[in-house]
Amino acid sequence: MRFRFDNHELESELRELTRDGVRIPMQPQVFDLLLFLIAHRDRVVSKDDLVAEVWGNRPISDSALNSRINAVRKALQDDGKAQRLIRTIPRKGFRFVGDCEELAPPARPVVRAPEPATAAAPERPAIAVLAFNNMSDDPDQDYFCDGISEDILTALSKVRWFFVIARNSSFTYRGRNVHITRIASELGVRYVVEGSVRKAGGRVRITAQLNDAATGSHLWAESYDRDLVDVFAVQDEITNAIVAAIEPQIYAAENFRARRKPPAGMDAWDLVMRALSHYWRITREDHVMAQALLEKATAIDPNYGQAQALLAASLMFGVHLGWSELAKVAPIAERAAATAVRLDYDDAWAHAALGSVYFSTRRLADALSEFETALRLNPNFCMAQGYYALALSYAGRTEDSFAAAQRAIRLSPRDPSLAIYYGIAGYARFMTRRYDEAIALAREAIRHRGDLTGAYRVLVVSAGMSGDTQTAAAALAELRRTQPDISLSWIATQLPWRSDADREHFLEGFRRAGLT
Repeated sequence: MRFRFDNHELESELRELTRDGVRIPMQPQVFDLLLFLIAHRDRVVSKDDLVAEVWGNRPISDSALNSRINAVRKALQDDGKAQRLIRTIPRKGFRFVGDCEELAPPARPVVRAPEPATAAAPERPAIAVLAFNNMSDDPDQDYFCDGISEDILTALSKVRWFFVIARNSSFTYRGRNVHITRIASELGVRYVVEGSVRKAGGRVRITAQLNDAATGSHLWAESYDRDLVDVFAVQDEITNAIVAAIEPQIYAAENFRARRKPPAGMDAWDLVMRALSHYWRITREDHVMAQALLEKATAIDPNYGQAQALLAASLMFGVHLGWSELAKVAPIAERAAATAVRLDYDDAWAHAALGSVYFSTRRLADALSEFETALRLNPNFCMAQGYYALALSYAGRTEDSFAAAQRAIRLSPRDPSLAIYYGIAGYARFMTRRYDEAIALAREAIRHRGDLTGAYRVLVVSAGMSGDTQTAAAALAELRRTQPDISLSWIATQLPWRSDADREHFLEGFRRAGLT
């Protein structure tokens, strides 16, 4: 279908929107939303209609929908006040109201385009999840074992960095005494997850193990003992814990492999794994190293979405910690994140990266929408959960922020960013004037990492507002050590509050602590 309206043309086959002949870049979901509104311009389209058509009936928040409507309006040079082309019908939905003409598609000669000469996509590590063994006396408990295994397999499949072997292949080894090395060879995988379930009375013990088939070594193993008050709640809890533990172990193993290669022999995947190891160390020096490795990876393969996503996330992480200048890196990060989303819309990292750009550039509604999308794609993605919690705080939704930060802490209690999650929880408590709780959470964050700025900021303002001048002064001295250029001006201009009152509350805490 081809439509002309105003000074625009939209062609569904080529998925192009042009204005006066100039192509307008749009994210795939935004394009789909516009196309659906135009195709059904004879009626009011409800939220349910849009969710069914554009989101495939996946549950979405009102903020996510409104963010996408605003993105459509922006592409058309419309806005929510004028509603020149897209009108909001209160409590009913939306309608495309522009004068629109449906055109015949232009005749195009059939030409076979040459294949672009791009670098081969990096090979993702492959993983198989075997059916967990039923160690109980009751054979009827096989369903519970299968449920655990299938949930782990499904959750790992949402991590787009890995290739996960389908259940129909990996479950064929159930009850067979086959060595891990042979299983890996037959399935073509590098890593194998296996485990067992033992139920007795009202208790269950689940063990899980991650194996490196190439070396025959165990990378990780853990046991979980639970009361079976709610079978399905226990199943969900343990699945989340196992997946959250497995993911970083594979990154670490892949980084170890990359480090054994000579620099000239590293491909884009190796470079990203090395960059990821620097990213999680969260120091200024490692931040610089990660940037260099990611820039090299994207130069080798510009269409490597995960490299683009990690580059954007790393750049914006540096801004929040005071290591980088927002105006200098934000345009680079936004281009990289948008590229990552375009290359793989279902990659949670890509949406988290784009959300981090929107967050730091004061587009909080868009940021929340991107983080919510990332968490729908991968509910076990701790980094997205932490970013989401932070954005909620700056948007004024402090109770939701505290709950999200607590989820990140529970999901990954050994996470390298645990100090940041405690700091975010502390900030949420500060915003609700619970200064004693904020101080305790900030101190817990500092106990995990004593060199990060966020926790010291929370400790300074909370102590300042509670009148604890000694603690405020000591925390401010530490903050100046970790962020020497900290000032009231930097705080007022670099942090993206929605509410002026919330910004003033934060600044007042610093003033009482002695910052100028």
